[in-house]
Amino acid sequence: MHMRLKDYLVSLSLGLSLALAAGVPSAAQGLPPVPEAIKKQGLLRVGVKCDYPPDGYLDAQGKPQGVEVSLAKQIAAYAFGSPDKVEFACVTAANRIPSLQGGKIDLILATLGVSAERAQVIDFSDNYAWGGSDVLVPKDSPIKSLTDFAGKNVIVMKGAWQIGWFEKNVPSANLLKLDGISDGLQALLQKRADGFAHDLDVLRPIAKKNSDVKLVGEIYQLGYRAAGIRKGEKDWVDYVNAAVAQAKKDGLIAKWVKEHVEADLQQAVIDSWDIAKAPKS
Repeated sequence: MHMRLKDYLVSLSLGLSLALAAGVPSAAQGLPPVPEAIKKQGLLRVGVKCDYPPDGYLDAQGKPQGVEVSLAKQIAAYAFGSPDKVEFACVTAANRIPSLQGGKIDLILATLGVSAERAQVIDFSDNYAWGGSDVLVPKDSPIKSLTDFAGKNVIVMKGAWQIGWFEKNVPSANLLKLDGISDGLQALLQKRADGFAHDLDVLRPIAKKNSDVKLVGEIYQLGYRAAGIRKGEKDWVDYVNAAVAQAKKDGLIAKWVKEHVEADLQQAVIDSWDIAKAPKS
């Protein structure tokens, strides 16, 4: 009887171990080792957007949600066996890199565009998404093309890559640099500017829901998005690359998009996470 009970307990323990391993795709089968510094922390500190649906936003309880937020949770699950082993910090385009460099976070998953200038101060993961930019204007605006913004006031987000594009291509535009998406929309509706230049993924749902605005419809500044990592942390770059690739392989991006994006916009967002579908420049 004693042996039967012992055999049962051993079998039960083995079954639970297998079940746990199956429930956490991570425990990191096929992934590189978690860097020692990250492992010692016991959790992952990630900077995410909190005003940028569907990638990062706050729900009714004030908790971060979104596609990149879900990706951060999945990387934590791969690294630590639980999606709860993550500490989020809301970041903006202006403060996300300083937050990383200052050691406040270990990873930027916050709509971070890849650029040569940024690559001088941080390292990037492999590109994991792509996108373009557009400009939101009042519904009665006479503006038809980007060149029409010459001499006009254009809202941009501090630290965003639309700034460099306008400085180079429409240098006479007056740029009004603001902190958040809601600030930009409010300023446009208050007629403080002639347009609001930002990522198409953000402006498209705003235009759909707000009958007072429309998109110019001229796509510019095609770029790629990646995770941001401090200089010199190659093992961490390798781990993040492997984790993102595994999440994509497991079909999780499409799952998260369907959780955070309206049905008629889902395929466009899913396609933007497929680098092979980026327009050829």
